[in-house]
Amino acid sequence: MVRLKDIAVQTGVSIMTVSKALRDGQDISPSTKARVREAARQMGYVPDSRAQSLRSRTTKLFGLLVSSMTNPIFARTVTAIEERAFELGYDLLLSHTLNLPEREEAGIRRMLSRRVDGIFIFPVYRLAQTATIYEELKRRETPAVILGHKAPFCSQFVSVESEDLLGSYNATRYLLGLGHRRIAYFHGPAANPAATERLEGYRRAHRELEIAVDDRLVFNAGATIEEGEKAALQLLNEMPNATAIQTYNDLVAIGAAGVFLSQGLRIPEDVSLVGFGNLITSEYFRVPLTTVRQPKLRLGLAAMDSMSKLLRGEQVESRRINAELVVRASSGPPPKKI
Repeated sequence: MVRLKDIAVQTGVSIMTVSKALRDGQDISPSTKARVREAARQMGYVPDSRAQSLRSRTTKLFGLLVSSMTNPIFARTVTAIEERAFELGYDLLLSHTLNLPEREEAGIRRMLSRRVDGIFIFPVYRLAQTATIYEELKRRETPAVILGHKAPFCSQFVSVESEDLLGSYNATRYLLGLGHRRIAYFHGPAANPAATERLEGYRRAHRELEIAVDDRLVFNAGATIEEGEKAALQLLNEMPNATAIQTYNDLVAIGAAGVFLSQGLRIPEDVSLVGFGNLITSEYFRVPLTTVRQPKLRLGLAAMDSMSKLLRGEQVESRRINAELVVRASSGPPPKKI
């Protein structure tokens, strides 16, 4: 392992001069800095991050908790965070919660033990009003940014989230504008505030046009392709005469679409379908999916901006970013009555 002493011998300067040159010290001449850095590069010198952490009292580490990176909804947000962190000289510690509170708690504790400078969290939503690990995180005063909607147990932290209520509202207004009056809604996980907002957007659009919502058109569908398939089969079995289906997310919509197509239904001629999220899969599905575009890249950039301000000791407000409707081939006017 190459040491500062070795570089000092190679360049004929003191160890202190080498240290200052590599840290861009203001009292070292540009020519000496260039000579020391070139020698360090040629000799393969790698700074000792642990020693740097002791000096600066920072670790240059961020923690990041997600349910699972197999879920495509996280990809662009995580990429944005990682790219900006890299630019700032930080590394990321990644932990999967698998949507289990005990995994989330263990992941946060491990990151705290590594003395991360800040933590980004896609929360494991629960109905409980409090969570011990979030109370501990607040007591430690570790900067934390919630990636998603606030819930009571994490309401004391800064969050970045999309305007889900408005996005869902616009999707419903779009379907109503096409002439649909029997719009089924596949509802997401009850504990997730985003699901509550999206359902409220659907209901609000109906209320504004004074169109009653038939509760038989609202199905509990969860958040996965498999749950979308089950909800679609339930709808077909109960025959509520829906001409359009609006879903909690794109995965649910894709699961439902597969069932409808396998049953011989045409999309959108027989039934229109609208998702939420704008996953890359939705654009290239057999019938390109009309959906609400979540600003995933902008959410990641906004999260890093909030984290940077927290690290500087500034006051930070939670942020909401607009979600926009993207119209594709899966939606159209209701079928004509014969």
